[in-house]
Amino acid sequence: MFRLQGSKVLAVDMTGDAVKAKNGSMVAYDGQMAFKKMSGGGEGIRGMVTRRLTGEQMTVMEVKGHGTCWFADRASEINLVGLQGDKLYVESSNLLATDAGLRTGTSFTGMRGASQGNGLFTTTVEGHGQAAIMSDGPAVVLRVSAQYPLTVDPGAYVAHQGNLRQSFQSGVTFRTLMGEGGGEAFQIRFEGDGLVYVQPSERNTIAGDV
Repeated sequence: MFRLQGSKVLAVDMTGDAVKAKNGSMVAYDGQMAFKKMSGGGEGIRGMVTRRLTGEQMTVMEVKGHGTCWFADRASEINLVGLQGDKLYVESSNLLATDAGLRTGTSFTGMRGASQGNGLFTTTVEGHGQAAIMSDGPAVVLRVSAQYPLTVDPGAYVAHQGNLRQSFQSGVTFRTLMGEGGGEAFQIRFEGDGLVYVQPSERNTIAGDV
């Protein structure tokens, strides 16, 4: 159902089913399509409460019909992630689209979001199906194992999946080593077994500072 045309355009072939995508990300479609604007943060009352708490303004649209829809966002690189009943944690700004077999929600992730101005929550995607995530530049997928924990700069983090524990380390970040930024800096540490997606271009964070 999901396929890439180049690295920056997602094509979704639809046969009466629905797909959820970032609002405003559709660039073209053929066939018969119906569009409905929805709110992010998950379904139902919990999603509504979460949006109140987090101030998440991410809006998504549901596209349903027969034909092909093409999606893109600011020429970002797109990566397809297949889920088989597991859960994907992704920054809301990096989530482009999910197919009908997936549910979205939110997860509390601690203080990291405070520096990025997007609340203290990360979007969760779970179920059976495909999700399309975006990165600024080609994403690198890094394996975390028991022997090899991974430490990531918060500005480069995109998403993770698998049986991973996430913690925050204060101290020197990669950028403060280069003489940039000030204040108390922190990094994200992953332990366990799973995959972490990072982007080569860092977000405009406050140098990873709290």
